[in-house]
Amino acid sequence: MKVLSKRYLLIGALLIVLMLISFLAMPMIFPTFTPTLLQRIMNIHLKPNKLNIFQLAFLLACFALTSIKVQAQTPAQNDAATKEITTSMDNSALEWNKGHLDAFMTMYDPSATMMMPTGTVGLDAIRSLYEKKYFDGAMPKQNLRYSDMKVRFLGSDYVLLTGAFTLYGNDKPERSGRYSLVMVHTNNGWKILHDHSS
Repeated sequence: MKVLSKRYLLIGALLIVLMLISFLAMPMIFPTFTPTLLQRIMNIHLKPNKLNIFQLAFLLACFALTSIKVQAQTPAQNDAATKEITTSMDNSALEWNKGHLDAFMTMYDPSATMMMPTGTVGLDAIRSLYEKKYFDGAMPKQNLRYSDMKVRFLGSDYVLLTGAFTLYGNDKPERSGRYSLVMVHTNNGWKILHDHSS
């Protein structure tokens, strides 16, 4: 999943708060200013040089909610998510090696896509590719392992996972490649949203 710098997030929060302040406080600066839509909705009519307790509380609440909204994940949360993702990938490789393609496919979100030479394809085509090219009946033609996994956070619920895969065993030459996966955090854990392997 990489998280934006807290400095930039804080700047964004402050800009939003300043916009709200400008909407609410315009009558204090320009007494003839027509109330904004936000002021009409909230039935706020500021008088010059006067800011009542309700309005001050409203502004503080806006700032607090905005700060919560843009808060980045902590390093500890990122470390935990990274561990969860890499463990799930390793476990999926074990399922592949056992011939459990159904279990392996649970790493993919139902809306997942894969980049192919002809363009992107959906989950059914991804499964069909594995069955036809990499499996011989109920078992894989070669075992699978992942390595060099690196997680880059794209927010609190999305990551870019890059790494290498190796197909080995069964008296066949080893084959290796690289992949980049966009993953999303769901109620069922981290799932692959887009797969680009080569």
